[in-house]
Amino acid sequence: MTTAKTQLATQEFITLEDRYNAHNYHPLDVVITRAQGPWVWDVEGRRYLDCLSAYSAVNQGHNHPRIVRAMVEQLGRVALTSRAFRNDQLPLLAQELCELIGYEMMLPMNSGAEAVETAIKAARKWGYTIKGVPAGQAEIIACTGNFHGRTTAIVGFSSEEQYRDGFGPFPAGFKLVPYGDAQALERAITPQTVAFLFEPLQGEGGVIVPPQGYLQQVRALCSRHRVLMIADEIQTGLGRTGTLLACEHEGVRPDVVTLGKALSGGLYPVSAMLASREVLGVFQPGDHGSTFGGNPLACAVAREALRVIVEEQLPQRAAELGNELMARLRKLQSPHVAEIRGRGLLVGIELKPEAGGARRFCEALQARGVLAKETHGTVIRLAPPLVITHEEMEWMLGQIGAVLTA
Repeated sequence: MTTAKTQLATQEFITLEDRYNAHNYHPLDVVITRAQGPWVWDVEGRRYLDCLSAYSAVNQGHNHPRIVRAMVEQLGRVALTSRAFRNDQLPLLAQELCELIGYEMMLPMNSGAEAVETAIKAARKWGYTIKGVPAGQAEIIACTGNFHGRTTAIVGFSSEEQYRDGFGPFPAGFKLVPYGDAQALERAITPQTVAFLFEPLQGEGGVIVPPQGYLQQVRALCSRHRVLMIADEIQTGLGRTGTLLACEHEGVRPDVVTLGKALSGGLYPVSAMLASREVLGVFQPGDHGSTFGGNPLACAVAREALRVIVEEQLPQRAAELGNELMARLRKLQSPHVAEIRGRGLLVGIELKPEAGGARRFCEALQARGVLAKETHGTVIRLAPPLVITHEEMEWMLGQIGAVLTA
């Protein structure tokens, strides 16, 4: 077996992973061994600026010392009790998260997909027990281009054929409407509709920003038809787009919010669903659960992760730096770029069809010390940790400019 004293080279790690690990990802060929703040280092000691932030899980930067300290301190006490017993961290996280985001109740889980599954179950049961939808007829509307996770139910209502191919049959009760089209949503609503599930900004879908006013129109429609407005803020929430929640850009309050990723600062899987007492009150003991959901280690980490976001004013930093990043990118005279779009520090560079795809640009950026990832083939997604400095972003822009104008 490999010991700590036997340091393998990059290609050796890649060979091992390709041999023994399922090929369900297509990563860039960089093998990271440590990280701090917005920077990561590979096994040969090369340094890179992380411009993906683990899909927004490390908004606070890698290994934030305050969150690490909270994790270590909690590890010295107790990590897991299961929900068969109570612990002294869950009540505090529940209070602090609900008061910060502005909801009456929360339900803790682990992954973002679990939070979305929880919202789906809650919406259906709310529809049957509160709204009065006939048993077995509840409908949930989602959007084309959505990405809400990888479970069988969730990929069943994806519009991305690869996510569905080979995994059916899928659960019924879902239908899709075009993203950003409020009129299409209104036409799709029926008396059996219990919820509309959406992302305030589609990250995995290509950093797609809906038309201004769309979220307000959705809010009005959901209120008029008594449909739960469910905002998946797992990637966009907790500061990434320049506000605590991305829905705040239009002053909209959804009925349900799902959070994850940055809820733990990237140190532990933590997610949550937040809603009113009416919605989350439909769950009775035994209706839903998770062995690890709400464990004391997760809760202690999440509590400190939230404090870092607030006290270090990370949403404000994302707004300021994001405006600067977008403005600078739009000034680039690149023959390859079709469009720059995004909000805060979630930015997509859409390349022209003749550019040859985004993957080769991400590989060129890697060679210059910047780690970014393509999405939907033609989009370079930029989402650095919100702790990035002006100087670091200036350096990043230099590398991006050199690659895009070459």
